[in-house]
Amino acid sequence: MGRPKKRSFDAQAFLDASGLKAKVVEYQSSDTIFSQGDASDTIFYIQRGSVKLSVLSPAGREAVVGVLTQGDFFGEGALAGQPVRLVTAKSMTPSTIRVIPKGQMIRLLHKQHELSDRFISHMLARNNRLEADLVDQLFNASEKRLARTLLLLARYGKPNGPLRVLPRISQEVLAEMVGTTRSRVNFFMNKFRKLGFIEYNAGGLKVHNALLSVVLHDPARSDR
Repeated sequence: MGRPKKRSFDAQAFLDASGLKAKVVEYQSSDTIFSQGDASDTIFYIQRGSVKLSVLSPAGREAVVGVLTQGDFFGEGALAGQPVRLVTAKSMTPSTIRVIPKGQMIRLLHKQHELSDRFISHMLARNNRLEADLVDQLFNASEKRLARTLLLLARYGKPNGPLRVLPRISQEVLAEMVGTTRSRVNFFMNKFRKLGFIEYNAGGLKVHNALLSVVLHDPARSDR
């Protein structure tokens, strides 16, 4: 008899049953969850929706450094003794966020090895994503970077299956994430639509698997 398959860890169900005195907050699109420089004393878990992380340079220029979706933790720098937030977090869509006090999260991680393992896996995946994003910015053309960003937002390749329909995201935000201009994003989005890689509908933006061909394609000329 074969060994039973191990079920994937359900972080939300675990948090629900843990007895944590965490509050759940509803955010609307573009609401600020915390700002760069705020005190870092809580951890956040996305139950529903999506969150944009950005940094502001001394010159006032904003750069998007990450987009997180349902099932992701953020604000975890508090666990490493980070006194203030290094980024600003804003909801991109209506979102339900669980806010966990730092002390309670530390005690839970010490007591519950299953959650601790899930959290470590989350951190490693985030680091891998940041490294991949850096390589993407350094070596790939803007068309390929945009295609990769859309696939990541659609959760392509996630164990629980990709979420194919994205909420409406402004081309300005996509341009910040990709590191190009809004006009270039507009040009490539129109191109992807005409090729059938994406489609717009009342619910948002649908991303098709075929968009992966843009990421895998190695053009002879790089258009930054």
